[in-house]
Amino acid sequence: MNSQNIRDVLENRQIVIYFSIVIIAAVIAIILPGTHNLEVAINPALAVMLFVTFLQVPLAELRRAITHLPFLMALLVGNFIGIPLLVFLLLQLVPDNPLVRLGVLMVLLSPCIDYVVTFTHLGGGDTRLLLAATPVLLLVQIVMLPLYLGFFLGEDARRLVQLGPFLEAFLWLIALPLVCAALFQWWAARSGTGNKVKDILGVLPVPATGIVLFVVIASVIPQIGPSFDLALRVIPVYIGFAIIAPLIGWFTGRLFRLEASAGRSVAFSTATRNSLVILPLALAVPGAVPVLPAIIVTQTLIELICELIFVRIMPLFGTAKNGKKEPTLRPE
Repeated sequence: MNSQNIRDVLENRQIVIYFSIVIIAAVIAIILPGTHNLEVAINPALAVMLFVTFLQVPLAELRRAITHLPFLMALLVGNFIGIPLLVFLLLQLVPDNPLVRLGVLMVLLSPCIDYVVTFTHLGGGDTRLLLAATPVLLLVQIVMLPLYLGFFLGEDARRLVQLGPFLEAFLWLIALPLVCAALFQWWAARSGTGNKVKDILGVLPVPATGIVLFVVIASVIPQIGPSFDLALRVIPVYIGFAIIAPLIGWFTGRLFRLEASAGRSVAFSTATRNSLVILPLALAVPGAVPVLPAIIVTQTLIELICELIFVRIMPLFGTAKNGKKEPTLRPE
């Protein structure tokens, strides 16, 4: 079995893999003492995960996303206008705790750039368009997230999100892996050896994400304490988001007259959040543990459950009542 086949097997079974890892990590954290010490491994594990994830993002195809203006505009409008409006409404249901509200905002305002591509493929979306647009999504959310946090939280944002640790986390855990991935892609495009190494590394995103989930769950559970009640109280907010967010994406795609598969891609993008990528930025907040990791990981677990439903329902979007595909307008 070659690396591509291994990658396909891992990606198609990643939901089962992630849930299994979460259960194993939770059981180990409950049974064994001292798993909170794994907290020191979170940042290194995240850096590796982000590097191998960014390595699969076609940074050189950024031009293709930019030139497909209807899709790109729908993606940006859905994620950075429609979703913030939804989050503003849902925020009224969030407990009046600055850290809890910060965690909810950080995770719900950040569109996913990694495993959303696999879910989009399973749900009948246009993965090539979404892949090409992922660098745009990453860059725009990096710029917009601090602005949204300041708008929603005001003085609390300035008090909680200190610029120094936030920039340090961004530099070492997002910018550096992104630059390394871009340089690696440049080497792989010009070297047979580099291309072979890139293919081998292409197997790692799912295992690396699984390791991050294991480390986060195993280290956070022993420290949750009073945060457990707070995490339970935001579950209805996350469920409400999961129901409404894909509809925002789908109808935004219809507004821009996208073909059905591209519209499904926008719907998956608005529904799927960047929880594991945003985690290092959340951990840079003073006093983040255990509240922020608990709030963010809770969203991840709810989302993984909902993705099982999305990949079965989304293919019906754009299908007429007689079961035939709707006529679609394919951009030039």
